[in-house]
Amino acid sequence: MSLPSWRVPPPPGRFADVRWFSEVDSTNRVAADLVRGGAGDGLVVVADHQTAGRGRRGRSWESRPGSSLLASVILRPVPGLVTLAAGLAAAEACEAVAGVAALLKWPNDVMGPKGKLGGILSEVVGDAVVVGVGLNLGWAPPGAAHMGVGVDRDALLQAWLAGLDGPADILARYRERCATLGRPVRVELPSGTVEGVADDVDEQGRLVVGGRPITAGDVVHLR
Repeated sequence: MSLPSWRVPPPPGRFADVRWFSEVDSTNRVAADLVRGGAGDGLVVVADHQTAGRGRRGRSWESRPGSSLLASVILRPVPGLVTLAAGLAAAEACEAVAGVAALLKWPNDVMGPKGKLGGILSEVVGDAVVVGVGLNLGWAPPGAAHMGVGVDRDALLQAWLAGLDGPADILARYRERCATLGRPVRVELPSGTVEGVADDVDEQGRLVVGGRPITAGDVVHLR
């Protein structure tokens, strides 16, 4: 199942160890198993297809073979604001490689002009974190959007990985791209819902709605 190498030269340095598979159940699952087996910081798992891709809160992630960027990276130790940083890197990569004006919906969705392009899934495994990215290139499931046939997947991956090692001003850059800020939202929590204006993303990466910091929840943008 595993392909022997990159189809382009791997990036130098931190992310040079890339494992490319034709098909896996989940790149995050493969990367998590590699962490448990002793894999170090910077190892990257990429797949042409996932049979059981996952999003936040156990949701399924749909894709067709070869139609998406599906990758997971091991970061050790766990950096701060990792999900925001990975989403920011994905949005910037979409703009740089595909020319798509990508924004961010808190906490982990990458949005294009016509809808959701993809997202980030971060999972702590021991003293490491596995960060997965899924971005729709030539196909998208109902209700989502894609960047179009012909987007260079290898270049997009390299741009995303480079962004993970980008400048340290993550929060300021995230706020600039966050489409959630300044608008009325409804946040669905296990204990109920919160409605109000999304005022800020604070230093811990929490969404502040009507003065209340929210660590995790499903956000609905209201008109």
